[in-house]
Amino acid sequence: MTIFYTLSFSYPDRAGIIAEFSGAILEHRGNIQVLNQFIDPDTGLFFMRMVFVTDWPRTELERTLTALAERFQMRWELSTNNERQRVQLLVSKFDHCLADLLYRTYIGELGMEIGGIVSNHPKTALKVTDLGSIPFYFLPMTADSRAAQEAEILALVKGLNIDLVILARYMQIPTDDFVAALSGRCINIHHSFLPSFKGAKPNRQAYANGVKMMGATAHYVTAALDEGPIIYQDVETVSHADMPEDLVRNGRNIEQRVLSRADFWHFAQRVLMNGNKTVVFRN
Repeated sequence: MTIFYTLSFSYPDRAGIIAEFSGAILEHRGNIQVLNQFIDPDTGLFFMRMVFVTDWPRTELERTLTALAERFQMRWELSTNNERQRVQLLVSKFDHCLADLLYRTYIGELGMEIGGIVSNHPKTALKVTDLGSIPFYFLPMTADSRAAQEAEILALVKGLNIDLVILARYMQIPTDDFVAALSGRCINIHHSFLPSFKGAKPNRQAYANGVKMMGATAHYVTAALDEGPIIYQDVETVSHADMPEDLVRNGRNIEQRVLSRADFWHFAQRVLMNGNKTVVFRN
């Protein structure tokens, strides 16, 4: 059976690598459909993403790729076009991003299946009432219970075979241990165009400072608060006539748009880690 694969990888640049991988795909009766590449001039790292089709058994294909990976000291990931990553959504009271991700998942726009929803507030605090058959876990958070609550979340990640954790406006600051356990597997939406206006009420800060643009940032979570590798950012213009409630409404729309696009790119293997930055093959 013919299968579409996506292969992404990075490694120290050297001559002949593209030919090696292209040749390996051809040897497995593959036909390359899409190929994106980038060389970071500062680090000398080479990044590539390719989409190809083949009827060769996946086990044989992975054996060949593993050998090449060891030879070229590369990080790589392979997936098929019908795979769905298992996701755990974390949310607090503001659930507009949750609602948007649920809808996009239901219509098949995002390559994910939701294994569970975790909140530090009870289900009745959400505006979204129809979660279907998705399990909901109420794990309250206090200063004294933070470690235990995070341990429960990580236990769910393991028990539910979760590939990615999405902080869909989860208004808790994770500990370093929690972040380390989910390195490269946790995406957050920050309610400002970083690095401006950090804190609980960025829209109020923006209004007080008379900003002319507002935005949102989706990034991988690291120990540095809201400073992880950025996946996607977007902005909208602001009028002098806009009131704080206008900024809040516009902010919700931007956050939904930015988070869903970042998630889509992550699932499509369009995002490759490059130190504290990312390489994003958008097209």
